[in-house]
Amino acid sequence: MTDAFVFLHRFGATALVAFAVLLGLWGAYGYFRNAQVSGGFRSSYLIMAGLTAVQGLFGLALLVTGHAPTRLLHVVYGIFAVIFLPGAYLWAQGGSKRREAVILGGAAWIVAIAFLRGISTG
Repeated sequence: MTDAFVFLHRFGATALVAFAVLLGLWGAYGYFRNAQVSGGFRSSYLIMAGLTAVQGLFGLALLVTGHAPTRLLHVVYGIFAVIFLPGAYLWAQGGSKRREAVILGGAAWIVAIAFLRGISTG
Protein backbone atom coordinates (compact mmCIF):
# COMPACT_ATOMS: atom_id res chain seq x y z
CA MET A 1 0.00 0.00 0.00
CA THR A 2 2.84 2.36 0.82
CA ASP A 3 4.41 1.79 -2.59
CA ALA A 4 1.15 2.92 -4.18
CA PHE A 5 1.22 6.14 -2.15
CA VAL A 6 4.85 6.76 -3.13
CA PHE A 7 3.98 6.26 -6.80
CA LEU A 8 0.89 8.49 -6.61
CA HIS A 9 2.79 11.22 -4.77
CA ARG A 10 5.62 11.22 -7.33
CA PHE A 11 3.31 11.01 -10.32
CA GLY A 12 1.04 13.69 -8.86
CA ALA A 13 4.00 16.01 -8.37
CA THR A 14 5.03 15.70 -12.00
CA ALA A 15 1.47 16.14 -13.23
CA LEU A 16 0.95 19.22 -11.06
CA VAL A 17 4.12 20.87 -12.38
CA ALA A 18 2.89 20.37 -15.94
CA PHE A 19 -0.61 21.55 -15.00
CA ALA A 20 0.73 24.69 -13.29
CA VAL A 21 2.98 25.59 -16.23
CA LEU A 22 0.10 25.17 -18.69
CA LEU A 23 -2.16 27.35 -16.56
CA GLY A 24 0.62 29.91 -16.20
CA LEU A 25 0.98 30.08 -19.98
CA TRP A 26 -2.79 30.25 -20.43
CA GLY A 27 -3.10 33.05 -17.88
CA ALA A 28 -0.22 35.02 -19.43
CA TYR A 29 -1.80 34.63 -22.86
CA GLY A 30 -5.10 35.98 -21.55
CA TYR A 31 -3.38 38.84 -19.79
CA PHE A 32 -1.44 40.00 -22.85
CA ARG A 33 -4.51 39.64 -25.08
CA ASN A 34 -6.47 41.73 -22.59
CA ALA A 35 -9.06 38.95 -22.47
CA GLN A 36 -11.34 38.00 -19.64
CA VAL A 37 -10.51 34.76 -17.86
CA SER A 38 -12.79 32.03 -19.19
CA GLY A 39 -14.82 29.60 -17.17
CA GLY A 40 -12.56 26.84 -18.44
CA PHE A 41 -9.51 28.57 -17.02
CA ARG A 42 -11.21 29.14 -13.67
CA SER A 43 -12.39 25.54 -13.43
CA SER A 44 -8.95 24.24 -14.42
CA TYR A 45 -7.39 26.44 -11.75
CA LEU A 46 -9.79 25.07 -9.13
CA ILE A 47 -9.08 21.52 -10.28
CA MET A 48 -5.38 22.21 -9.81
CA ALA A 49 -6.07 23.54 -6.30
CA GLY A 50 -8.08 20.41 -5.49
CA LEU A 51 -5.44 18.07 -6.88
CA THR A 52 -2.83 19.92 -4.84
CA ALA A 53 -4.83 19.13 -1.69
CA VAL A 54 -5.12 15.47 -2.75
CA GLN A 55 -1.36 15.44 -3.36
CA GLY A 56 -0.92 16.74 0.17
CA LEU A 57 -3.11 13.93 1.52
CA PHE A 58 -0.90 11.36 -0.20
CA GLY A 59 2.11 13.05 1.35
CA LEU A 60 0.45 13.04 4.76
CA ALA A 61 -0.31 9.32 4.38
CA LEU A 62 3.35 8.72 3.61
CA LEU A 63 4.41 10.78 6.60
CA VAL A 64 2.08 8.83 8.90
CA THR A 65 3.39 5.49 7.58
CA GLY A 66 6.97 6.46 8.36
CA HIS A 67 8.17 7.75 4.98
CA ALA A 68 9.26 11.19 6.06
CA PRO A 69 10.76 13.49 3.41
CA THR A 70 14.49 14.05 3.51
CA ARG A 71 13.94 17.72 4.41
CA LEU A 72 11.15 19.42 6.32
CA LEU A 73 11.17 22.16 3.67
CA HIS A 74 9.43 19.66 1.37
CA VAL A 75 6.39 19.78 3.64
CA VAL A 76 6.52 23.58 3.85
CA TYR A 77 6.31 23.90 0.05
CA GLY A 78 3.30 21.60 0.01
CA ILE A 79 1.48 23.47 2.76
CA PHE A 80 2.25 26.76 0.98
CA ALA A 81 0.70 25.51 -2.28
CA VAL A 82 -2.42 24.15 -0.57
CA ILE A 83 -3.06 27.51 1.15
CA PHE A 84 -1.82 29.84 -1.60
CA LEU A 85 -3.92 28.57 -4.53
CA PRO A 86 -7.37 29.13 -2.98
CA GLY A 87 -6.15 32.37 -1.42
CA ALA A 88 -5.05 33.73 -4.78
CA TYR A 89 -8.36 32.65 -6.32
CA LEU A 90 -10.33 34.54 -3.69
CA TRP A 91 -8.09 37.58 -4.00
CA ALA A 92 -8.51 37.65 -7.80
CA GLN A 93 -12.30 37.93 -7.60
CA GLY A 94 -13.60 41.33 -8.62
CA GLY A 95 -11.64 44.05 -10.31
CA SER A 96 -10.66 44.23 -13.95
CA LYS A 97 -10.48 41.27 -16.29
CA ARG A 98 -6.72 41.69 -16.68
CA ARG A 99 -6.27 41.68 -12.90
CA GLU A 100 -7.83 38.24 -12.57
CA ALA A 101 -5.74 36.87 -15.43
CA VAL A 102 -2.47 38.18 -14.01
CA ILE A 103 -3.22 37.03 -10.46
CA LEU A 104 -4.33 33.51 -11.38
CA GLY A 105 -1.67 33.10 -14.07
CA GLY A 106 0.99 34.43 -11.73
CA ALA A 107 -0.21 32.14 -8.95
CA ALA A 108 0.12 29.18 -11.31
CA TRP A 109 3.73 30.17 -12.08
CA ILE A 110 4.49 30.61 -8.38
CA VAL A 111 3.16 27.19 -7.43
CA ALA A 112 4.97 25.61 -10.39
CA ILE A 113 8.17 26.88 -8.78
CA ALA A 114 7.01 25.64 -5.36
CA PHE A 115 6.20 22.21 -6.82
CA LEU A 116 9.63 22.02 -8.45
CA ARG A 117 11.32 23.08 -5.20
CA GLY A 118 9.29 20.50 -3.32
CA ILE A 119 10.42 17.81 -5.74
CA SER A 120 14.04 18.91 -5.47
CA THR A 121 14.03 18.84 -1.66
CA GLY A 122 12.79 15.24 -1.74
